[in-house]
Amino acid sequence: MLLIYPPVVKPCESPAGLAKLAGALRSNKVNCTVVDANLEGLSSLLMNIGKRNLASDTWTRRAMKHLSVHLRYLRDWQGYRNRDRYEKAIRDLNRVLEYTSDRKADFSLSLNNYEQKSLTPVRSEDLLTAASFPERNPFYSYFSNRLPRLLESLSPSMIGFSLNFLSQALCTFAMLGFLRREYPKLKLVLGGGLVTSWMSRPDWRNPFVGLVDNMIDGAGEEPLLNLIGRSLDNQNFTPDYEDFRENQYLSPGFIIPYSASRGCYWRRCAFCPEKAEGQPYLTKPVSRVITELKELVKQNRPALIHLLDNAVSPALLEGFTLYAPGCPWYGFVRIDKHLADSDFCRLLKKSGCVMLKLGLESGDQGVLDALQKGIKLTTASQVLKTLKNAGIATYVYLLFGTPPESLESAEKTLSFVVDHAEYIDFLNLAIFNLPAWGPDVASLETRFFYPGDLSLYRDFVHPLGWDRSRVRHFLDRKFKRHPAIRDIIRRDPTVFTSNHAPFFVMASSMPRG
Repeated sequence: MLLIYPPVVKPCESPAGLAKLAGALRSNKVNCTVVDANLEGLSSLLMNIGKRNLASDTWTRRAMKHLSVHLRYLRDWQGYRNRDRYEKAIRDLNRVLEYTSDRKADFSLSLNNYEQKSLTPVRSEDLLTAASFPERNPFYSYFSNRLPRLLESLSPSMIGFSLNFLSQALCTFAMLGFLRREYPKLKLVLGGGLVTSWMSRPDWRNPFVGLVDNMIDGAGEEPLLNLIGRSLDNQNFTPDYEDFRENQYLSPGFIIPYSASRGCYWRRCAFCPEKAEGQPYLTKPVSRVITELKELVKQNRPALIHLLDNAVSPALLEGFTLYAPGCPWYGFVRIDKHLADSDFCRLLKKSGCVMLKLGLESGDQGVLDALQKGIKLTTASQVLKTLKNAGIATYVYLLFGTPPESLESAEKTLSFVVDHAEYIDFLNLAIFNLPAWGPDVASLETRFFYPGDLSLYRDFVHPLGWDRSRVRHFLDRKFKRHPAIRDIIRRDPTVFTSNHAPFFVMASSMPRG
């Protein structure tokens, strides 16, 4: 079996879903090969463009000339000790990719995104068009050479694609279309987070019959085995990163992306996509997680563990304070009273915790209560101070434009952030998108957000008049311009954001030389 992770997503760490599938298949005695076509495709495109160096402007020619230097810089700890030099490397790499876009004006391409002007990934008709004309995709030269070689050497009975983000969709379907055209009898399977979201829609009807043989909703381990007439006999498998260890990701060391759970243990927040999709919360026992992580650290010698859980459970956090995983780690957590305990946070730091991502969302208690976040601002304040004192960096997520928020509420968020600026290392500012099929949608007047049959969100008439244009104006003209907040935003790593933020934290404490 051949499993493929298509372009385009940030090429900084291996695909966790395919590592999990590989572990399940191999532990059940099924041979498989996993290919990170995202990393391979971007690397191939960069190097091929750089070799030609046909650009007419000075910036692009210089960026192409120093391409290899920039790539090495982002794979070395030195790259995370000089923020200006880091930003220049990212800008120049994106400039090289933009040169491809300049030559074919229908699409734009960067290290973390792929878009086409004439096609949208939220319309099934457009995805089928991408499949019908794969040679129009900028990665065609890569996959039209790579895929036949893989098929010749492996002779797989099935090829599975892991589609998780909209930025991957058009490239995924271009690759599917190429395979269907050149190898019409080959069995093609499509799964991943985005596919699961599509299939969770109450009006779902598969528009890809004839192109894709099977689509998988949710965890793919058992369905994949069932497709080849096998069962998941060994359910206590560990993710397998063997196919990725030697890959040259844009990070100063190998990252283990790991999920201890599926879904969210809180599941009460209003307007939450998790609740809208009805996904259950499933978690591994803490003892098993710690055992697996220790073994994975021993096998892979990573620089960092990235916990992918929607929210790392308090039980697992407590487990880490007793049995450290043996490697620096970071992840998303809920703001709760246990993180306001100084002794607990010091033990978390000792266990290897470099950074915690915190979903604060708002600095207005009324908004938090209306959203059923279960967060008290007094607790959030204490958590930020306690984590700072313990030496754990914070990446705080704020969400503007939710139905209960008003301009006055947003002003309160501004004041809260300013008052706590010295305790916040990084900020993520987002504008609210309304899940199209959530139970809370009925209370709002909605309209199309993206005109497509695969769209997962709806636009809505804000009950307080706090629409997206007013939110953007507030963020751009006031929130981001406050000196205390501006300094925090400047620290956010370009393109790679929270994926690279822990490396800056770690590099700052390393001895130089």
